[in-house]
Amino acid sequence: MIDLLSALVFGYVLGSIPFGVILTRMAGAGNLHEIGSGGTGATNVLRTGRKGLAAATLLLDLAKGVTVVLVARAIWPGTEHWAGLAAVIGHCLPVWLRFRGGKGVATLMGVALGLAWPVGLAFAVVWLGMLAVTRISSAGGMSAAVAAPLAAYGLGWPHYALALALMAAFVLWRHRANIGRLMAGTEPRVGKK
Repeated sequence: MIDLLSALVFGYVLGSIPFGVILTRMAGAGNLHEIGSGGTGATNVLRTGRKGLAAATLLLDLAKGVTVVLVARAIWPGTEHWAGLAAVIGHCLPVWLRFRGGKGVATLMGVALGLAWPVGLAFAVVWLGMLAVTRISSAGGMSAAVAAPLAAYGLGWPHYALALALMAAFVLWRHRANIGRLMAGTEPRVGKK
């Protein structure tokens, strides 16, 4: 129980580091909470017009997901998937920003990669495939999140499927406004004003 609690705290703290906010402030690109959706992830950083900052945010958010899993697996074996869940929650609801974070897609991809690279690869293929077809970031991210537990179950890591399903549910909940816009046909497309 102590191991699980330690992994959860570690996952939340590392996951809650708001790289998008840090990078945009360092670059003088504005306050992310006043831009676009107000989120702290790469999609909102892209709305600053700084593609390099958005790419760096994506990579760092992904890296923290991988790091949480690898460290938890090394120190508290068997807790890595729950530490990953805590990292996604930390990214979305960081205490330092009054629980106003991102939507968890890049961090979830990092967690999936850390748990089992084929699951992470499936996540990436679905994310990029849906993004290419629809040009809608939220559609790609939500589809990939749902694909992760299915891939874990189908590719031989069923013991990770429940935690990944909970992460997917949380990511979908974070996208509830996007879901409303998708249903109304008003969700913005990548590259369009």
